[in-house]
Amino acid sequence: MFYLVEETMGTANFFKTLMATAHDLLINTVFFIMAVAVLTGSFSSLLFEFGVADLIDFLLKPLIKPLYNLPGVSVMGIISTYFSDNPAIIALAKDKRFMNNFEKWQEPLLCNLGTSFGMGLIVSTFMIAQGNRMSVNLVPAVIIGNIGAFLGSIISVRMFSYFTKKKLGNVKKTERLYPQEYYRETRPGSFMERFLEALLDGGKSGVEIGLGIIPGVLVISTFVMMITFGPNDPSKGYQGLAYEGIPVLPYLGKKIFVFIKALFGFNSPELIAFPLTSLGSTGAALALIPKFIDLKIINPNDIAVFTAMGMTWSGYLSTHVAMMDELGYRYLTGKAILAHTFGGLLSGVIAHFIFLLI
Repeated sequence: MFYLVEETMGTANFFKTLMATAHDLLINTVFFIMAVAVLTGSFSSLLFEFGVADLIDFLLKPLIKPLYNLPGVSVMGIISTYFSDNPAIIALAKDKRFMNNFEKWQEPLLCNLGTSFGMGLIVSTFMIAQGNRMSVNLVPAVIIGNIGAFLGSIISVRMFSYFTKKKLGNVKKTERLYPQEYYRETRPGSFMERFLEALLDGGKSGVEIGLGIIPGVLVISTFVMMITFGPNDPSKGYQGLAYEGIPVLPYLGKKIFVFIKALFGFNSPELIAFPLTSLGSTGAALALIPKFIDLKIINPNDIAVFTAMGMTWSGYLSTHVAMMDELGYRYLTGKAILAHTFGGLLSGVIAHFIFLLI
């Protein structure tokens, strides 16, 4: 693919565009996402430190069993990944007090449950912030996207549970701890000390997330940009400017545009780049949004769909294998990915139709 792009653009223009695009993404997108991650990290840390997250846990627990067929404590996995990223649920999975509540067939489901809400707060905040550039209030669209992601997560977990029940339904745990609730840890010190420490520690976790997405954004997004957009000025041809390339994805998107428009309501084939990129990295997918806005090819419906699919998929192809391995169920990775693929697609479809109804 790189050879095709290089041959069409010319070697000099290819490398100039490659570097210019990566540099622009780093300065104007990555650092913005990092700023969002730092602020949301601090906010979420305060929620955990002062028990607000536990209140949310208490309120949502009754819904978890009928919706997901999982123990009520699973809501802690949803909250922790929504406020941070997919692997946050692995830290909970390492806690025997937490895992004591799960049957053997339910344990692998934590991977799909956590991934469905990964980077949820960051994605939502980033999308809302784009409202100024679009001169539109995007809060309703983002809320619809969150609803779509929530319903998509139920589909993903329920579908995956069909496979885990067949494989592990009759397997009993070899070790059962005495019943014990999952307790949170708080920092020592006065209110102000705890407030400041939670604020700063949460901000540090945001920096880690921001740094962690840099390779994905610079590598994946640069590649996607260069197979999404054409020359900046067709009359002048390729000039080596940022975001120039060969519009391969729009060409492919046009072939299936009838289905894409019917399912997601997209008005431009270029928009297919977002869901494809979010398969590997949501951070990289978010980097596409400002360019879509500049080209005026995106609307609130698309923001709702992107929020839903970006949250649900949240780069699952790059994290699922490692997460399933950490949980000890590597042999079920294929089934987990299959279920999550459908969950993500349907989350976008649901968000689109909710947007149409409202």
